Amino acid sequence: MVQDGMRRSSGSLGFFASSSAFLAHRKLLNIDGLLVYFPYDYIYPEQYSYMLDLADLSGLGHGVLEMPSGTGKTVSLLSLIVAYQKAYPLEVSKLIYCSRTVPEIEKVIEELRKLLDFHEKQTGEKLPFLGLALSSRKNLCIHPEVSAFRFGKEVDGKCFSLTASYVRAQHQRDPSAPSCRFFEEFEAHGRQVPLPYGVYNLDDLKAYGRQKGWCPYFLARYSILHANIVVYSYHYLLDPKIANLVSKELAKKSVVVFDEAHNIDNVCIDSMGVNITRKTLDRCQGNIATLQTTIQKIKDTDAQKLKEEYRRLVEGLKEANIARETDVYMANPVLPDEVLQEAVPGSIRTAEHFVGFLKRFLEYLKSRLRVHHVVQESPPSFLKDVFEKVCIERKPLQFCAERLQSLLRTLEIADISDFSPITLIANFATLVSTYSKGCTILIEPFDDRTPTIANPILHFSCMDASIAIKPVFERFQSVIITSGTLSPLDIYPKILDFRPVTMATFTMTLARTCLCPMIVGRGNDQVAISSKFETREDIAVIRNYGNLLLEMSAVVPDGIVAFFTSYSYMENIVASWYEQGILENIQRNKLLFIETQDGAETSMALEKYQEACENGRGAILLSVARGKVSEGIDFVHHYGRAVIMFGVPYVYTQSRILKARLEYLRDQFQIRENDFLTFDAMRHAAQCMGRAIRGKTDYGLMVFADKRFARADKRGKLPRWIQEHITDANLNLTLDEAVQVAKYFLRQMAQPFRKEDQLGLSLLTFEQLQSEETLHKVQEIAHYV
Repeated sequence: MVQDGMRRSSGSLGFFASSSAFLAHRKLLNIDGLLVYFPYDYIYPEQYSYMLDLADLSGLGHGVLEMPSGTGKTVSLLSLIVAYQKAYPLEVSKLIYCSRTVPEIEKVIEELRKLLDFHEKQTGEKLPFLGLALSSRKNLCIHPEVSAFRFGKEVDGKCFSLTASYVRAQHQRDPSAPSCRFFEEFEAHGRQVPLPYGVYNLDDLKAYGRQKGWCPYFLARYSILHANIVVYSYHYLLDPKIANLVSKELAKKSVVVFDEAHNIDNVCIDSMGVNITRKTLDRCQGNIATLQTTIQKIKDTDAQKLKEEYRRLVEGLKEANIARETDVYMANPVLPDEVLQEAVPGSIRTAEHFVGFLKRFLEYLKSRLRVHHVVQESPPSFLKDVFEKVCIERKPLQFCAERLQSLLRTLEIADISDFSPITLIANFATLVSTYSKGCTILIEPFDDRTPTIANPILHFSCMDASIAIKPVFERFQSVIITSGTLSPLDIYPKILDFRPVTMATFTMTLARTCLCPMIVGRGNDQVAISSKFETREDIAVIRNYGNLLLEMSAVVPDGIVAFFTSYSYMENIVASWYEQGILENIQRNKLLFIETQDGAETSMALEKYQEACENGRGAILLSVARGKVSEGIDFVHHYGRAVIMFGVPYVYTQSRILKARLEYLRDQFQIRENDFLTFDAMRHAAQCMGRAIRGKTDYGLMVFADKRFARADKRGKLPRWIQEHITDANLNLTLDEAVQVAKYFLRQMAQPFRKEDQLGLSLLTFEQLQSEETLHKVQEIAHYV
C-alpha cells in the first residue's frame, strides 16, 4: 500500500543535515526544502516526522495519520500548512480544519494565533492571513432577545423570523415591523469591507460584530470564502443539509483536515439518517392544515405570488434557489446537480397540488407505522410500495424537500421552526428517492427496552459511511484523517471507500516510560474478570471489579477515571457495590462522582471532580465509554493518574440497525462482523485510555480490566504507542499483582524529572536536529501500513 516515493529515503537525510535542517537562530525548520516557522523552543521527534509526511501530502492526495495524543499534532499541522500556503499560494489556497466540539475548535484557533504572533515576531511583519472559527447561530448570535434562547433550533427559528427576505421587505414598507438591526447593518456595509487580517475565535467575532454593529454569524459565513484557514465542525462538510449551505463555495485547492477522526464513519452515517415516530406524523398533520389555510388566504389576497412561484418552478430549481441565503434555513439533503437543473414535476408544481401530495404521503407513512412486527426493506422496494398503494412516483418525492422550501418562502411563514416535522418528512422523501444503495428502511413496532408499549418508529438508516464523505474526497485535492486512536489504519480506507497516498502510525518517543498499560484478568480468588454477557451478573466478578477500584484508590494519588461499557451496566454494578459495602470503603479514600445522561449534571460532576483533585482530597469519576467524558475531555496531569476500563466496550449488538450495517459491511467491503465489532470496541477503549496521557511530562496508569483484552485480536487493534508498552508480564494480572505494578510505576514517576533528561531523546533542540544520527532516529518513528 506504500508508494515508493512516499517512504522517506535515508539518502535524502544528508540533504537535511548539509543544508542545516534547522536554521536555529530563526527557529526555522527545513521540511523537504520548505521553510517552516515553529513557535516553540523545542520540538518532539514525532512532530518532525509527522510534518515530513504532511509535506508529502499537502497537494498530492489523501492520507490517514495516527499520532499519539499529547504530542503536539495541531501545532505541527498548522505550522506546516501555513508555510505551504505561504510558499505555494496557488497550490493550497485554504486549510479547512474540522474538529468535533467547540472547546476543540477554540484550542486550534489559539494555536494558530500563537503561530502567527511568532511569525510576526521573527520576521517583523504581519502575515496577510485570515483565520477564523465558524459555529452555529446559537454560539455567535449577539441579538439580545434571540441569543437568550437556550436551544439551537429556537435560535435558528427566531433568527429566520427576523432576517427572511420577505420579513425584511415588510420592514422596509413598515419600519415598525420586526427586523434584526445587526443583519441589516451587515447587509448594508459588511459585504463591502472584508474582515481585517488576523485570527478570530468565536468571542473575537462577537466582539468585532458588536463594535461594528454587524451580525457575527453571517459575517463569519461570508468571510470563510476568503479566509486562509477555517476551523469548524465536521457537520459543515459531512452533513449534506448543512454542507450545501455553508461549504458549497470552498475552493478545490483546499487541504481538509479531520482531527480526532476515529469516529468519522459514525458522523457520516448519523448525518444521513432520519427517524420518524407517530408523534412526528401527528405534528405534520397540524403543519399541513396551517399550509392549507395560508395558501387559501394568499389566494384570496395575492394570487399573483403563487403564479410567480409556479413560473419559477417551471424554469427549474436553480432559479427558484436564487432566493436570499437567509431564507434557505433548512437546506435540502444533497441533490445531484442535474436534478437541480430540471423543472419541478408538474404534479407538485401548484401549491395546492403539492400539499395534497404531502397529505397522501403522510397517510401512507401512518399506515406503515401500524405494524405489529419488525419490517426491513430497501429504498427501491419502499418506493415500489408507495407507488402501488398511493400512486406516488419517485420523481416528485425527490423534489419534495426543495419544493417545501420554496412553498415556505412563498407563503412567508415567519416562524419556520414550527415546521420542522414536515421538513423532516420532506427530507426523508428526498433521501429515500435519491439513495437506492447503501441505505435501509427499518420499521419497529416498539422500543426493544420497553417491548410492552407500542411505540412505532421508522428509521431511514445509512449503512455506508462513504456516501456522505464521497463529495469531500472528490472535491478537495487533499483530505487528511488524523487522530491519536486510528488503529488498525487499513479499515478506514475500506469503510470510507477512498485510496490514501500514505497511511502512517507514529510511535511515542519517551525519555521515561510515562504510561503503564496493564491487563487485569483475574481477581485474587482466581475468578476470571470480564464484562461479557454470561458473567455480567456474577457476584464474584462484580466484587472483584469493586476491589480493583478500592485497591487502586488507595495507591493512586489525585484523580482516577473509570469507564464502564454502558449506563445500565454502570448502574447495576454501582448498586451492587453499595449493597456489598464496597462503595463506603472507596469513599474513605476518594470522593465519588458519576457521569449521567444529563449534560448539566455531568458538567457539575466534572467541575466538582476537578476541585477535589485540586485540593488534595482525590476523586474518582465513574463514566461511560462513548459518553461525553470519554470523547472530548482531557484529564491532564493530576486530573487523571489512572484510567480503568471495566470490560470491553462493545456496542449494543442487538440493535437491528447495527445488524443491517454489519451485513452491508460484510457484503460490500468483505469486513467480517466480528472484526468490525472488535475494531469499534477497541477504538473506544483506546479513546478512553488516551484521556490519561496528554503530554510527555504527564504520566498515568492504563488498567484494562477484562481478560479478553489479552487476546491477540483485541490487543493488536490498540494504537501502536499503547501496544508497545504492554509487556508480556502485564498481560494477565491478579488484583494484587496489578497493585504491585502500579506502586512500582508510581514510585518511578515520583523521581525528579527535568527537561534536561528529555533532551536528545524525546525533546530535540534546533541544533540537535542538524545531526544525521538524530535524523535517522526520526526516520524510524513512522511505521507505514
